[in-house]
Amino acid sequence: MIRFRLGLADLASASFACSALQEAALSLRMWGHPGHYVEQTRWFHRIRPDFEALENRDLLLSLIASNRYLPDFLTPRPTTPWPDFQDELAALRATPPELVRPDLERTFLPHDRVVPALLADRLDDPAALLDVIAGAMDEYWQRCLAPAWWPRARSVLQADLVYRARMMAEGGADALFADLARRLSWQGGVLSIHWDQPLTLARAEVDVDGRGLVLVPTCFARGASTYIDPGQTPVITYPARGLATMVENLCPPAPGPALRRLLGAPRARLLLLLDEPSSTTELARRLGVTPGAVSQHLRVLHDGRLVNRARHGRMVLYARSALGDALCT
Repeated sequence: MIRFRLGLADLASASFACSALQEAALSLRMWGHPGHYVEQTRWFHRIRPDFEALENRDLLLSLIASNRYLPDFLTPRPTTPWPDFQDELAALRATPPELVRPDLERTFLPHDRVVPALLADRLDDPAALLDVIAGAMDEYWQRCLAPAWWPRARSVLQADLVYRARMMAEGGADALFADLARRLSWQGGVLSIHWDQPLTLARAEVDVDGRGLVLVPTCFARGASTYIDPGQTPVITYPARGLATMVENLCPPAPGPALRRLLGAPRARLLLLLDEPSSTTELARRLGVTPGAVSQHLRVLHDGRLVNRARHGRMVLYARSALGDALCT
């Protein structure tokens, strides 16, 4: 168990972020542990030929321990709500070289008893190792993830952030943490993660003490987790909501006859899809129509107070309102 002690100032400054580099790093789990993330199986089956052709494929696979842990330096703390991928790679390359060996040892030794040879053999020059890993992650991102998988995953992560912000605004920390993830509990200013860390870190007590707490959704977790080294700046990763919508063969729901007669078939189907926040582009992809057509229908639904909209960065997300929920039932 790791226990984060949060003062009022820490709680007030807690924030959410999404990290493309974190998703790239955690997605490496799919190649050795695909059954843990079934929503992603079809996507990664399609990606596999490109992954197998990567020059540093074996190096990337070596970064994931047999218990699915990975080195902390692969997931630097996000410094903005949505950091640029190349900026995150620069932060990875800038990891202090003296931290690389202990980070790898914390990752691999407690469970696997040995650091993989592809990593251990390069520890005489940790800065060079970091540069090779960053280059391999960049190629993996550009060839495998960015073209098709990331736009869909990004939509899910953005929708999660909109939902969490609403939970925090309406119910405060109690409501937020009660709904956030398995393994997570909140009581008396202490946020606890019931997590199977290496034995040497069992029951770690961490005073956040003004350092800030960042909450990061992911597509590749079964419950809440944090850095293996609890002394790092607090970041908690948790499973994003709506991952089932990433299943490729998920068909838009068919509206009932009453709803179809009232709104027309296109708007009725669109309203049913909006049980989770989505962007115009994502809705168009799922419905097989143009974004322009979706925008016209969304404008009508919004004017009728059946959907709400919220801006996240440069993207506008739509979701059913309470009135829209009532109409759909």
